[in-house]
Amino acid sequence: MILTCPSCGAGNRVPASRLRDRPRCGRCKTSIAADAPVVIGSAEEFAALVRESPVPVLVDFWAPWCGPCRVVAPELEKLAKKRSGDVLVVKVDTQALPALGAQHAVQSIPTFVRFDAGSETARISGAMPAAQLERALGL
Repeated sequence: MILTCPSCGAGNRVPASRLRDRPRCGRCKTSIAADAPVVIGSAEEFAALVRESPVPVLVDFWAPWCGPCRVVAPELEKLAKKRSGDVLVVKVDTQALPALGAQHAVQSIPTFVRFDAGSETARISGAMPAAQLERALGL
């Protein structure tokens, strides 16, 4: 996955397996973290991330035209910042990656799915505050 350095703005490719190591920017050596939702660009990237992540992965299946999805986006940002290093928050655009949504039986959006070690462990649909998401998904 690509994490943006908060200091110099450089994109850094970071394997999911190194998330707990607090990786450093390749350009300026500043510590970088996944403290914002990570946008998934392909099914392969998604599979590797879910499989290799040492922390639970919270996936937001959403679409740009979805009003409730836009409403819940700031709540996901809060959750990603609050739980950085303990939970990885990722976003899957079901309009751009429809096969990925179908593969995971997403029938309404937003749908939030928790993965642990590559397996789905919890699921909930609908817009809600960050605290309610944490409780519902056991984060």
